[in-house]
Amino acid sequence: MTDDIPETISTYLRLRGLEPSRRAQWRNKKKRRTDDDDNQPFMKGRDPGSIGDALDGLTRAHGWAPQLAREDLVRQWEDVAGAETAQHSSPVSLNDGTLTIQCDSTAWAKNLSYMRAQILTQIVTRHPEAGVSSVRFVGPDVPTWKWGPRSIPGRGPRDTYG
Repeated sequence: MTDDIPETISTYLRLRGLEPSRRAQWRNKKKRRTDDDDNQPFMKGRDPGSIGDALDGLTRAHGWAPQLAREDLVRQWEDVAGAETAQHSSPVSLNDGTLTIQCDSTAWAKNLSYMRAQILTQIVTRHPEAGVSSVRFVGPDVPTWKWGPRSIPGRGPRDTYG
């Protein structure tokens, strides 16, 4: 409140709500002191966070979480599939939510296709951000006589052998 304003004008302004009362000014000063908790020790939010929380926030903010989850899936394939299964198979690619797993033999590919639901459940449980929706098992790479997108269907090289 200013001292040069007469008491009646001051009372009028206070009643109209244009000027706070002395009690309100005192209350605001008191509240300002207690509201400044940012600099008080032992207050909530003052403890430093862990480096893991900071890195997790950074990866989520930049959109790196799905790629890192895919990398973890490949790196931890033995934990997901089991030790013996991991010796005979390995993840090769992930396209459009389909994880392709290459096996040592066609027998392993067939047996793992029977276990598809269990393996997919393990993948989705352990690495939900990887974006895997289906699993495809393939055998070892075999040579093919089919070259390019415009190959002609037929018996292949055997039809010229006599």
